[in-house]
Amino acid sequence: MGQALGRGWLARGQNPAGLVAIEPNDVMARAARDAGIPTVRLLSQVDAAFQPDWVVLAVKPQVAASVLTDYARFAQPATFVSIIAGTRVSTLRTLLGPKAAVVRAMPNTAAAVERGMTAAFAGPGVSTGARSECTALLDAVGDVAWIEDEALMDAVTAVSGSGPAYVFLLIECLAEAGVKAGLAPQLAQRLARQTIVGAGELARVSPEAAQVLRQNVTSPGGTTEAALKVLMASDGL
Repeated sequence: MGQALGRGWLARGQNPAGLVAIEPNDVMARAARDAGIPTVRLLSQVDAAFQPDWVVLAVKPQVAASVLTDYARFAQPATFVSIIAGTRVSTLRTLLGPKAAVVRAMPNTAAAVERGMTAAFAGPGVSTGARSECTALLDAVGDVAWIEDEALMDAVTAVSGSGPAYVFLLIECLAEAGVKAGLAPQLAQRLARQTIVGAGELARVSPEAAQVLRQNVTSPGGTTEAALKVLMASDGL
């Protein structure tokens, strides 16, 4: 996800000289360099005089405690943006220092193609200006929405964080149903994928609610209505 952000910034004209990625994994580091992102293996390889405006924390939750304390040196004036799953701002400030300004963000996997949905929460010390700048940074990989209560991150995870997996399952089910009805697997996959893409784009650009869009394509007594009755039954979706 950190690489997706970096690629998005470069695509928007960010000077690569203003970026440094710290990636100890050789495969991931090579991918970052191939994307045009300057990369080193260790924080100790970063010039001691380097003082970034922003530090994106994109490590696995299980290694956060052993890694992040070394980044406390960047606190003030830098603002931290954490995309570490399930890690609260209070925990991050314990590791980065009590005065660290931390934004907690939850992008989803569609950020990899710049169509993501990111929810963000600004912790103590994050200025209004920093919040606006952070919106611009996260907007490089999709849409951005701010929440004022960090506890809502659990709900965000259930909707937009895990949401792509639900959609992928729907594609699987549609394609499988097509194959069972006699379609060739490749055609069934194509129909299912493009149907989701098209419906998603229509939902994005239409001023109408999803319920109205659904009703618009549901003819009384038709096959769509029959299928929806099954899906919307008490033991359906």
